[in-house]
Amino acid sequence: MAPVLAVSVCAVRLDSRGPVFFAQRRIGRHGRPFQIIKLRTMVCYSDCDAAELMQQSVEGGWLKLDEDPRITRVGRLLRKTSLDELPQVFNVLRGEMSLVGPRPLPEATDRRITGWARRRTEMRPGLTGMWQVSGRDNTTFDEMLRLDYQYVTTWSLRTDMRLMLRTPAAVLWGRGAG
Repeated sequence: MAPVLAVSVCAVRLDSRGPVFFAQRRIGRHGRPFQIIKLRTMVCYSDCDAAELMQQSVEGGWLKLDEDPRITRVGRLLRKTSLDELPQVFNVLRGEMSLVGPRPLPEATDRRITGWARRRTEMRPGLTGMWQVSGRDNTTFDEMLRLDYQYVTTWSLRTDMRLMLRTPAAVLWGRGAG
């Protein structure tokens, strides 16, 4: 992992100004916040533009744009290959995340989730999961919530193993990665 991470870090550094890593407050197990670590794929201070861009979102549940102007050239490649998520291994080692589970959502997005869908926080969020292998950006917000609910309510070690085996293919073919 180290050589791939080193090349990715250099590419981010050469492509645009700013820090190489991006940290954002996300919601983890039992609603506890933590800082997720990713390689930066957007221009600096892109969170400031999020409120304005939300009006252009193709879906109301979260910020989802067909062409996000904040994403850098290298950022597109990192997202397509999911290499931007490599640093999240440190979140796993710290016990904030698991290898498999629901995706951790930003606080603002998490606050909009109510009722049965809140069960998604009963488990540690994961690097991969049902949403990641089922189309990622090609799924709607409601579908993502249903997939997370299904995962949490039917969890088994066998399911985790199957999801981990399906992840490389989903990453290699970039299905739904944006």
